[in-house]
Amino acid sequence: RSRVVLRPSTTEQVSKVMAHCHKRRLAVCPQGGNTGLVGGSVPVFDEVVISTNKMSKIVDIDEYTGIMTCEAGCVLEQVDAKLAEHGLRMPLDLGAKGSCQIGGNVATNAGGLRLLRYGSLHGTVLGAEFVMADGTVVDTLSKMRKDNTGSYLRQLVIGSEGTLGIITKLAIACPPMPEAENVAFLACSDFESVLKLFKEAKKHLGEILSAYEFLDQECVEVLTKWTGVGNPLETQVPFYVLIETAGSDAAHDEEKLHRFLERTMEDGLVDDGTVASEPSKIKAIWEVRERITEALRHDGYVYKYDISLPLPKLYDVVADTRKRFEGNSGVTRVVGFGHMGDGNLHLNITGPQYDKEVMDSLEPWLWQWTRDVRGSISAEHGIGFKKRDVIGFSKTPEAVALMATLKKTMDPDGILNPYKMVQVPGCP
Repeated sequence: RSRVVLRPSTTEQVSKVMAHCHKRRLAVCPQGGNTGLVGGSVPVFDEVVISTNKMSKIVDIDEYTGIMTCEAGCVLEQVDAKLAEHGLRMPLDLGAKGSCQIGGNVATNAGGLRLLRYGSLHGTVLGAEFVMADGTVVDTLSKMRKDNTGSYLRQLVIGSEGTLGIITKLAIACPPMPEAENVAFLACSDFESVLKLFKEAKKHLGEILSAYEFLDQECVEVLTKWTGVGNPLETQVPFYVLIETAGSDAAHDEEKLHRFLERTMEDGLVDDGTVASEPSKIKAIWEVRERITEALRHDGYVYKYDISLPLPKLYDVVADTRKRFEGNSGVTRVVGFGHMGDGNLHLNITGPQYDKEVMDSLEPWLWQWTRDVRGSISAEHGIGFKKRDVIGFSKTPEAVALMATLKKTMDPDGILNPYKMVQVPGCP
């Protein structure tokens, strides 16, 4: 519904736009790659869209410290490729890396496939430049790993989804590119084995463990049906695990991984497995995990949920969802996959088409289920406008009130990405 889309190319232009919108009390919707799943970058009514597409310069890469400074509109995959030329990599990897932008990644505190190894963006983002609702430019673009001079203001905009300020530049600590990578695809007969295997992986793979992903048999079935990507293993089991290692010594890493696999197979945690060290074979195995979302889109309408749960409870909700819709013609299948390393489950339910009865049966039941085990209703996708009114299932009333107070303080007229994140009394 928006009639105006602005594409500034500098921080100064963003500042002037915001100063004008603040003076006229015009609502603004910041937009990056627009790959989010909760409507955070989508205008609700007639907001002025501010696109960061033209702010795509890498300002500096320090090869000694590994710190990169870039503009918010840089595309993740392109940045990763540029860093590789300097022997570095982004601490973040996402399925949408071909189109998502760094500013949006930080604004939503995106998680992704490398969080187990490198931690969240709250730790790897060292500095940020952002524009406030009135056009004020706040420069906290420090590249110092130690900077204990007052409040860490950059943390205000990490995960704020553009409701407190528009990110224009970032300083990010980028780790060295590993010299050796291995990927193992393993079969497990039950979820308890998946859990125990993760514990053993942390213990015995230690510093080279880079990713630990899991998926169920239903994921493999829908993947094979719609994409032609087959199971790397002949063994069919309820669960599969993808483990990635990344280190500096190929012989050492391979030996460590093979010892780990021998031990876990002897203990009965792994039924079958395959290991790849060649780039083409590694890519082929990663496709099994990364193309699940694509396959599900071909399966019909998809009800997507991104939640965090205590690890022992991670798959219980998938089983409970299947029981809830057993015999329901509005549901084709229920699948579960995700980032085991940080307790992040992607619960997906497909059906022939959107069905309001299915949706009403899912929500708020799923939010209540998540709250009861002290989980989070949004693990990495954010709140946006889709989850604004259910944030209370993960945050206490006092916490929500404090978020609203912060929003009101930094954006008194509520013009920055209204209708998103948190309801502020007197504001949209």
